[in-house]
Amino acid sequence: MAQTRPASNMSDRNSWGGLSEGSFSWTPEDETDQRPRPVQILLINDDHTFQLDEEALNRILLSEEVRDREVVALSVAGAFRKGKSFLMDFMLRYMYSKDRSEWLGHTEEPLTGFSWRGGSERETTGIQIWSEVFLVDKPDGQKVAVLLMDTQGTFDSQSTLRDSATVFALSTMISSMQVYNLSQNIQEDDLQHLQLFTEYGRLAMEETSQKPFQSLIFLVRDWSFPYEFNYGLDGGIKFLEKRLKISENQHEELQNVRKHIYSCFTDISCFLMPHPGLKVATNPNFDGRLKEIDDEFVKYLKVLVCWLLSPENLELKEINGNNITGRGLVEYFKAYIKIYQGEELPHPKSMLQATAEANNLAAVAAAKDLYSRKMEEVCGGDKPFLAPNDLQNKHSVLREESVKLFRGVKKMGGEEFSRRYLQQLEGEVDELYVNYIKHNDSKNIFHAARTPATLFVVIFIMYVTAGVTGFIGVDIVASLCNMIMGLSLITLCTWAYIRYTGEYRELGAVIDQVAGALWDQALFRLYDAATSHRHIYHHTFPAAQPESSADTRKKK
Repeated sequence: MAQTRPASNMSDRNSWGGLSEGSFSWTPEDETDQRPRPVQILLINDDHTFQLDEEALNRILLSEEVRDREVVALSVAGAFRKGKSFLMDFMLRYMYSKDRSEWLGHTEEPLTGFSWRGGSERETTGIQIWSEVFLVDKPDGQKVAVLLMDTQGTFDSQSTLRDSATVFALSTMISSMQVYNLSQNIQEDDLQHLQLFTEYGRLAMEETSQKPFQSLIFLVRDWSFPYEFNYGLDGGIKFLEKRLKISENQHEELQNVRKHIYSCFTDISCFLMPHPGLKVATNPNFDGRLKEIDDEFVKYLKVLVCWLLSPENLELKEINGNNITGRGLVEYFKAYIKIYQGEELPHPKSMLQATAEANNLAAVAAAKDLYSRKMEEVCGGDKPFLAPNDLQNKHSVLREESVKLFRGVKKMGGEEFSRRYLQQLEGEVDELYVNYIKHNDSKNIFHAARTPATLFVVIFIMYVTAGVTGFIGVDIVASLCNMIMGLSLITLCTWAYIRYTGEYRELGAVIDQVAGALWDQALFRLYDAATSHRHIYHHTFPAAQPESSADTRKKK
């Protein structure tokens, strides 16, 4: 797959079987079909999950001519329907042309290569790479592999923000030269989206003291102010310096965006392009013929493509200071996509969603604070023990008050969006109530003394039982009771030591748990059974009734 195709073969490219109708994924039939084509290596499924076509990627990057060569990866990314694939196809013309002075070809030649078309609906999905990797000799004599990548446009009607962020981040992580394709100007929201996408990419990469990404080229299409900044690279650099300038009177948010962009890329530049003409923008049958494109656009298109792809300007892909080969790039592709397929990374959110979440969380915090503050007045701190029924009633009243406060706050996102935050509030309030129950119980002297009281009762019962069974001659039972009594006494002393010193708290908790279970399952049931059968005792042994005054007089 060398870059030595003759210029006459450009006619072959005109008959590449409908390349402008869609993208390709690799099939078994393609093994014998060596025609160059765009191959989709990153697919976005209907459930918005990502899938890497490893077979297609291996076939391209692990070919004998490419796998051990250092790679230059050039990618174009940006909003959808802004001419990214259109630009990539002119890059293909340049790479296939043998005579670089006449690489644009004939004015009647349709533009083919990556799938593109006019209109308002998206064309490219996921990430596509050109199936033919170009071998280029750099000025120092080194032969490098040049990989061209086309990406799905951001913010189309069928993609989530996470889809857009992942595609942009992956293309930036993989490429050594990232072209950020913009329309008419560099606006503040363009910089904010770039900040979001690059941060999403940086999260997936290993921490390093070096800047995580390489070259970023702002390509401003349809530039309408050449009287302020000239078309081309010189005007673009001056314009970019003005746009990314950090000044003291800027808001902190604007400064942070610019500092972030500078901290991410080793080199940042800008190129201003004129409008291609009304025929390109309005003709639904436009097929890329040069004769229908404005001469000024063609002039600067030649400058742009030659500047990007001339051998002396090609930038090798580096990671942590090491040049990456085709074999290495495959492994990085696999590693990065695994990260985005998992749930380790936070999902990016739109500004509305992030603001709505913050708004609802603030309402939850205010309502929870109201509940905590009023419950503290009832049973917190040094407040005396409160009957459990009274505590539960107070909890119900304050819980309703906190819910009422949450519902009364004006919140973004609508009722449906706020419902899950209401459920979160109710769950957190109930958790606080459980803690207040424990705190209130700790003030009950009988509850606090339940463990020693239980152990004392066990010791007393074992002592009496041992005495009785020893007296009647059942020595085995007496010995067993004495052993249990001794263990209970040791446990009581251990519990007292833990309570006094605060050491071995886990063991103390186990003793409390066992004592509580013994009380609830045995001693309390025994006491309850005894009290419920008192009437049998009174029926069997009726108490003597006091004599009436009449009987007393008769005796006298």
